[in-house]
Amino acid sequence: MIAEFRSTGVQTVVGPSIHPDDHEPYEILTAEPATVSAPMLAACVEALAKRVVELRYGELPPKPEPVRVTNATSRAQSPIDLERRALAYLAKLPPAISGQGGHPATYTAATALVHGFGLDLELALSLLLDHYNPRCEPPWSEKELRHKVEDAASKPHSRPHGWLRDQEREPPPEDTSVDISALVGKAAEVTKPTLPIAVASDLESPISTDPGPVPDALLHVPGFVDDVMQYTLRSVKYPNRPLAFVGAVALLGALTGRKVTEPGNVRTNVQILALANSGVGKDGPRKVNANVLLHAGEARKLGGKSSSGEGIEDRLIRHPIVLKQDDEIDTLFENMRDNKEARYRNQFSILLELFGEAGAWRPIRDKAGKESGLIYQPHLVLFGTTTPSEFYASLSGKMLNKGLLARMITIEAGERSPRNNSAVWSDPPDDIVAVAKAWSEFHPPNWGNLSDQSSSNAPPFVAPFTDEAHKAIVAFSAECDAAYHRAFKAGNEPVMAIWARAVEKATQLSLLYACSSYGTSPIIELPAVTWASTFIRHTIRRTIYMLGQLFHESEFEMKCQAVLATLTKWKREYGDAWMSYRDVARKHRWSRRDHDAIRETLVDQELIQTEIIRHEGAGRPRLVYRIMSQSDHGQNILSKTAAPSGE
Repeated sequence: MIAEFRSTGVQTVVGPSIHPDDHEPYEILTAEPATVSAPMLAACVEALAKRVVELRYGELPPKPEPVRVTNATSRAQSPIDLERRALAYLAKLPPAISGQGGHPATYTAATALVHGFGLDLELALSLLLDHYNPRCEPPWSEKELRHKVEDAASKPHSRPHGWLRDQEREPPPEDTSVDISALVGKAAEVTKPTLPIAVASDLESPISTDPGPVPDALLHVPGFVDDVMQYTLRSVKYPNRPLAFVGAVALLGALTGRKVTEPGNVRTNVQILALANSGVGKDGPRKVNANVLLHAGEARKLGGKSSSGEGIEDRLIRHPIVLKQDDEIDTLFENMRDNKEARYRNQFSILLELFGEAGAWRPIRDKAGKESGLIYQPHLVLFGTTTPSEFYASLSGKMLNKGLLARMITIEAGERSPRNNSAVWSDPPDDIVAVAKAWSEFHPPNWGNLSDQSSSNAPPFVAPFTDEAHKAIVAFSAECDAAYHRAFKAGNEPVMAIWARAVEKATQLSLLYACSSYGTSPIIELPAVTWASTFIRHTIRRTIYMLGQLFHESEFEMKCQAVLATLTKWKREYGDAWMSYRDVARKHRWSRRDHDAIRETLVDQELIQTEIIRHEGAGRPRLVYRIMSQSDHGQNILSKTAAPSGE
């Protein structure tokens, strides 16, 4: 028997039950129960009935073309299916960000659920609280969201009630598209759902492949930076070249603070973020930097942890040049993201502002009983370290859109190196200390009797560009502008912010390259600009890629990214072979409702393909997944913006 149809009250018995008459056991079913969507099940049963009738009575006359009904009744669907569609739609709406049209964005989301999908008010409120509110900056209170929902239900709208619910969807499969050949003894075939055609410009973008960590060839700047890097690698038990390199760059950024600039008034106040797993050796470069500053008589430049923005400002009042070396900096980002206390919000603002104030001045906040003043050229160099996963989890859309991450030079440490058992901790070499002291004692021509510790105006030495170097930085600027405009057309604010700061960071590194090579008489030459622009271009592409992999603003988005990561790994191991839904569900133990919503979202976004595969015989049909061609990367809007041409 192939299939049994039972009416109400009748049962189908299977093994290990025993027949009451002959005591023979019923057949034991070993396969898993089939999982088929309701429209597909109805179509299969209809096609089976049609085929049975044809075999018994011959071919039936064609049915007249049905009249298409467009009212809501013709599109009746289960509450679960409707909720799933509403969740998928809600996931695509932008979150509410304070100061960026947060009220209209939330009202739009509430209107879509209440008026568009026709959900009752309590269900709409529940979906907003659970799936939309966690993405908002800051989150709404339940009372505020309830007010939005009630407004959406009571105010007039330009579209009819239920317009999203009643939108034309893909029609259920016709008889000819349902494969019942296994039930009537014919060869099995594959039923393929219709998929949207992927946009070639998205898939063929140069940024669609992982550029990888920064290659060792770029971790080289002649002179002081290389000397400090080599000293670090000799001194620590677990040497790491990327960490040692950026640590040396941060040290030089502090030593040259307020003393050099370039014609555009860009300073050396770099903000560096080094991502390294536990045990890789994050503390080594920090200790080396402190050791060099101590021996050069510049320990006053070392900054400690600050619990507020005011603390950073007070530290700069005491000494206008600070090297702030923070481990586990993700904690700071988490506090700024959550915005639970004003001190963390102020810290976020001050970090943004200080980056651009290094070539200008900063008004000191008003204090009771004291006159306000100015800090001229406040020079904060940030060298933060944390683990990659914790860092990307600590970010928010506000940090990306406002440009906090864009101001930072981000680099990954990679794997832990073999232990260096011959490492010996020692005082820094004399030549390194001599260069550090030279920068400490260097007074630019227009300083006069000004002290290095003074917060007064201190005109710096201006390092000139050679003609070739100037042409190179102008060309890189044009590339970055082109990437920015592509992001603008895509409505991609995080990527816009990242490319907006690219030239400034490349100029900072070009200036530091010149200072490392020529000491207190720097000249910015072509090799400096070539290296700096290549380094920044690579780190930006890697940052955008990693954001696509690891950053998410909601639990639903995180789950979508997790499924994409699973399918990407599968593709790398098995090529274009299909991965079964069973394997995906075993990997990610979420509810069936979650899997349905995720699958629909990823198919709608043209990131994955799905098919239903039927085997010969009466085997269970299998739902299978495959990531779209050339999409084996972190897929969200961050990773779909092209890099500058020529990459």
